[in-house]
Amino acid sequence: MKLLRIIFISISACALLACAGSPKATTPLEALKLYSVARKKKDVPTMKSFLSKGSLKMAEDDAKAQNRPLDEVFLNDTLFPENVSTVEYKNESKTDEEATIEVKNQFGIWDRIPFIKEDGNWKIAKEKFADEMQKQVDDQMKQLDDQINKERQP
Repeated sequence: MKLLRIIFISISACALLACAGSPKATTPLEALKLYSVARKKKDVPTMKSFLSKGSLKMAEDDAKAQNRPLDEVFLNDTLFPENVSTVEYKNESKTDEEATIEVKNQFGIWDRIPFIKEDGNWKIAKEKFADEMQKQVDDQMKQLDDQINKERQP
């Protein structure tokens, strides 16, 4: 019986340490807030815990391409810059596995930040944000090309 208690206490302590070691976000807004707090504290491990696997891969690729330490890439976050003291948000939209929240950027423009649910927790999906930005640039370039080609026709 004593051995069972020791095993139970050990398992309980491990579970508590695991929970305390990696914060969880049960809503997209909670992920946004906790990420913002971690960003202000320059707490890279906690920042990483609120980023999707795709976001982490994108940061690793950026670090390799720029020959910079990975933590430096996280600390130079352009989505939530260090000089921004408060994060304004609106219009949370959510399904079971995906969500968006509009966040006012440092220029006063509202960016739609995507979130995904991974392993039961909400994470910021920066890779989806980057994909959307690239799509917008591609669409604008196509419109410009179409306009130029149209003007060239007799």
